[in-house]
Amino acid sequence: MLDGCKLKSACSLPFIYNKKINTAGTSNADVPLADPGMYQLDITLRRGQSLAARDRGGTSDPYVKFKIGRKEVFRSKIIHKNLNPVWEEKACILVDHLREPLYIKVFDYDFGLQDDFMGSAFLDLTQLELNRPTDVTLTLKDPHYPDHDLGVILLLVVLTPKEGESRDVELSEKEVVGSYFSVKSFFWRFQTQSLRLSDQHRKSQLWRGIVSITLIEGRDLKAMDSNGLSDPYVKFRLGHQKYKSKIMPKTLNPQWREQFDFHLYEERGGIIDITAWDKDAGKRDDFIGRCQVDLSALSREQTHKLELQLEEGEGHLVLLVTLTASATVSISDLSANPLEDQKEREEILKRYSPLRIFHNLKDVGFLQVKVIRAESLMAADVTGKSDPFCVVELNNDRLLTHTVYKNLNPEWNKVFTFNIKDIHSVLEVTVYDEDRDRSADFLGKVAIPLLSIQNGEQRAYVLKNKQLTGPTKGVIYLEIDVIFNAVKASLRTLIPKEQKYIEEENRLSKQLLLRNFIRMKRCVMVLVNAAYYVNSCFDWDSPPRSLAAFVVVEDMLEDEEDEDDKDDKDSEKKGFINKIYAIQEVCVSVQNILDEVASFGERIKNTFNWTVPFLSWLAIVALCVFTIILYFIPLRYIVLLWGINKFTKKLRSPYAIDNNELLDFLSRVPSDVQVVQYQELKPDPSHSPYKRKKNNLG
Repeated sequence: MLDGCKLKSACSLPFIYNKKINTAGTSNADVPLADPGMYQLDITLRRGQSLAARDRGGTSDPYVKFKIGRKEVFRSKIIHKNLNPVWEEKACILVDHLREPLYIKVFDYDFGLQDDFMGSAFLDLTQLELNRPTDVTLTLKDPHYPDHDLGVILLLVVLTPKEGESRDVELSEKEVVGSYFSVKSFFWRFQTQSLRLSDQHRKSQLWRGIVSITLIEGRDLKAMDSNGLSDPYVKFRLGHQKYKSKIMPKTLNPQWREQFDFHLYEERGGIIDITAWDKDAGKRDDFIGRCQVDLSALSREQTHKLELQLEEGEGHLVLLVTLTASATVSISDLSANPLEDQKEREEILKRYSPLRIFHNLKDVGFLQVKVIRAESLMAADVTGKSDPFCVVELNNDRLLTHTVYKNLNPEWNKVFTFNIKDIHSVLEVTVYDEDRDRSADFLGKVAIPLLSIQNGEQRAYVLKNKQLTGPTKGVIYLEIDVIFNAVKASLRTLIPKEQKYIEEENRLSKQLLLRNFIRMKRCVMVLVNAAYYVNSCFDWDSPPRSLAAFVVVEDMLEDEEDEDDKDDKDSEKKGFINKIYAIQEVCVSVQNILDEVASFGERIKNTFNWTVPFLSWLAIVALCVFTIILYFIPLRYIVLLWGINKFTKKLRSPYAIDNNELLDFLSRVPSDVQVVQYQELKPDPSHSPYKRKKNNLG
C-alpha cells in the first residue's frame, strides 16, 4: 500500500507547511496527501439482513471477507442456514492511507465445492470521522446483476490515528524558510516518514508471543450419528491462523493429545474461536458446539488447564494453554544484516554453543535468510508482467517481502531471521503474483532442508511447480546461514514432529494412487522372505504353527461376516450420491495408507543409505550407546525399567502426549518422494538477463 502514497508535485509544497492537522473529530478529506501516517480501523461486523438464498433449502451459510489494497485482511466465521446472520465479530486493521476503500464481500459456504458469491459493497474511508464510532449500513450488490436485492450488512466502524505514527504536522518558520525553496529537503522528509511506515509494515508481520495449545480430550459430546455416537474433530482459529485436529471415530469422549502453536500478534491478546464437528462421509459435517478462549484474561509464562463448556451443543473440551514471549524473528533490509554485526554474531554463537545444552531445549538454532532477487519469472498478467512478492516459511512461521510491481526480475534485498525448533525442518520459499480482486497467482517454489544448507553462500535456486516435482520458469537468489546446537537437535529428533496447520487435505488422484501403489510394491518385494514363511503355514510344514494360523484366520472371517451384515443393512438407507462419496473416501484412505506404508519402508532404507548423514550418524551413536549399556547392565533390568517408565508415565504426567521415539526418528528421514522434492535443480546460465546483457555488450 506504500506505493499508493504518491507525491503530486513540488508546487503543492506551500500548502503543506501552512496547515496543522488536528486529529480530533475531523474528516479525513482534510488530511494532506503528503501525510503517510498509519491509521487503525476497528470494525465490528454486527449482522446481515435479508441476504440472498444460495442453497436448495432456501437458505445460505454466509461468511464475510474484508479486503484493503488487494489483500484479504479479515474473514468472519460461517453462520449456518441463516439469511439474517448475527456475527458480532471484531477486527483490528492497520491502514497505511485512506485512499484505498474497504471492500466487503459475502459468500455462501459450500462444503467441497466453490463458495457462492452473495454480494459485495465498499466503504470509503475518507468519509469517516476520526475517533468517532460510526454505524454503517452497506447495501450488497452483484456487478453482473445490479438490480437484484441482495440484502444489507451492518457494521460499527472506528478510525483512529496510530499512536506514535500519525502526529500533528506543524513546521516552524525556520523549517519553512529552509524547505520552501528546497524540493530535495521536502523529498528527504517524505522519505523519512516512508521509512517509518515501512517499519510499521514490518511490525504488523512479526508476532509478539506464542500461544501453545494442547487439545487433551472431549467429555460427553453430543451424539450426532444414528448409532448414538459421533466422529468428532475440533477446529481452532486465531485471526487468520487455523488448525484442525485429527478425527476420532465412534466416540463421545475422544482423547486427542495434540499440541500446536499459534502466533500472537496483538499485545492485548486475542480470542481463539473453537468449534467441534462430527465427520460425515458424503454429506456436510454436523456441528457439535462452539466455545472461545480470551487470551487477554490469561497470565503469561504459565500453563492453564481449561475445561470449556460447548455452547449451542453438549459436552466439554479440555485444553492446556500457555502464553510465552516471542522468539527471535525479524525482517530487515540487506544493509542491516544481524550476522554481519560482530557482537550480535558472537552472542548468537554463544547461545547455541555446546556448553548451553540444557538451556531452553526448544530453541535449537538460528536461521538467517537473505532474499536477494529473482530472474526471468513467469508473466502472470495480461500486460506480460507480474507483481511478484515472496513468502518465506519455516514450519508454521511465515513472513513476506514487499511487492515489486510490473517486473519479471524483481529485487527484494530483505533479510529474515527465524528461531529453529527442529533442525530437520524444511525452508520453503514461494513466489506469488499479487492480484487485486482474487487470490495471488503461484509463480514458483523451492524447498530447502536446513541440514543441506551451505552457510554464507549466495546461490541461484531454480523455481519448481507446486508439487516440487519439476521446474517452472525463473530462478531466485538466496543466501542462507544456519547456526544450531547439535546435541539439542539430536534430542529434539526423538519427540513428535511439528505439524503444519495450513496443509491442504489429500484428494483422490489417479496418478498419486498409482505412484503409491508402485512404491508399496517395491517395499513388499523386500519382504518376500517373510511371505514365504507365511506361505509355509498353508503347506503344513509345521502342524502346530499351521493349526494356530488356521484358528486365527477363521476367527477373523467370522468377525468380518458380522460386519458385512451390518453394512448391508445400513447401505439400504444411503442414497446413490452418498455411496459415491463413501467410495471416494475409501479410495483416499487407501491412497493415504499406501503412502504411509511405502514412506515407512523408504525411510528405513534411506537411513542405511546415508541420505541424511546427520540422522545416520545419530542412529550409529544411539546403537553404540545401547551396546555399551547392555555390556554393563543385563537386558532384563533394562526391560524392567522401560516397562516401569511406560506404565507410570500417565501417573507422572497425565496430559503428556503419547509418542514413540523410533517412529519420531523415522519421521525426520525423507521418503523417496521427498528426496526428489528437495533435490536442487541446476540453473541454465543462458536464461539470466544479466548474462544476456553482458553478451550483448560483447
